[in-house]
Amino acid sequence: MRFSFKKEDRILKRSEFLELTQSGRKLQNDCVIAFFVPGRYDRPRLGITVTRKVGSAAQRNRIKRLIREYFRLNRQHLKQNWDINIVAKPKAADLSSEKVFSALQDLFEKISNCVD
Repeated sequence: MRFSFKKEDRILKRSEFLELTQSGRKLQNDCVIAFFVPGRYDRPRLGITVTRKVGSAAQRNRIKRLIREYFRLNRQHLKQNWDINIVAKPKAADLSSEKVFSALQDLFEKISNCVD
């Protein structure tokens, strides 16, 4: 198992984010939205979108850290290599890390059960 989070594990290009939003499947709960498509690479990749509507820079960075950490520790549970973009909702800024992790776990289980 590798638990690192390298540049190859990230979605960085704007065109890939747009493709995920326009043609990807969408799942959501009360604090995050996930757009996902089958990945083109041999590993699952993660993109994170946290807008200024969520809160201050410190709150946005905290949310991004929590999402990255959850992905880093739990990506091996995904049954396929997915490209996933997680979009934080404003409610996410007020939640504890445990609640954010449980919301992400719920989404990752649903993504893992999707068959393409």
